[in-house]
Amino acid sequence: MANPWAGEVTITVDGIPHVCKLTLGALAELEDTLGEDTLVALVQRFESGAFASRDVMALIVAGLRGGGWTGTRADLLTAEIGDGPVGAAKVAAQLLARAFGGGS
Repeated sequence: MANPWAGEVTITVDGIPHVCKLTLGALAELEDTLGEDTLVALVQRFESGAFASRDVMALIVAGLRGGGWTGTRADLLTAEIGDGPVGAAKVAAQLLARAFGGGS
């Protein structure tokens, strides 16, 4: 469903697969939500392992919005994410990697 070469990742929310993608608008929203001044600082936060669950949630929301989802952060607070918190963190990491490094 998702095209990794287009920076897309699939996440399952409440049993329904969704495409996530970090578009420029989604990245701008993410910077604002997480209070980072630069994309480099945001990426470094994840690369260093110094991220919180709210960071993962913000990345997932931004990616879902970039993929065309019209829900809100509040919608995800009670949703079942495929593979749980670890799966969500993996999707967040893949989103960053694909947004800045291609389809790996």
